[in-house]
Amino acid sequence: MDIKKLVGIRIGEIRNKKGITQEDLSCKIDINSKYLSSIERGKENPTLNTLIRIAESLEVELCEIFRFVQIEDPTKRKSLLISLLDEADGEQLKLAGKILSAIIR
Repeated sequence: MDIKKLVGIRIGEIRNKKGITQEDLSCKIDINSKYLSSIERGKENPTLNTLIRIAESLEVELCEIFRFVQIEDPTKRKSLLISLLDEADGEQLKLAGKILSAIIR
């Protein structure tokens, strides 16, 4: 999964956790709600200034947007793992399988 998608998922996660709609956040930072939706889906490449405004509006440090490990939605977490596995080569899959087996069993 690429960085844009991870950043978008994280922004959506923080926004939802704070109970803010896409419409409200987009109005607050003066961008189109469709653009914010595209950012959250990893389809757009937001500027640093846009990321700063998003972080400030969500009242989080900018670094919080880049903390991908904290994806809390189990469906999104599973989707992230599947995407990572899809990109892995044979050796990486073998190692991932061993790690998951050790953790799950």
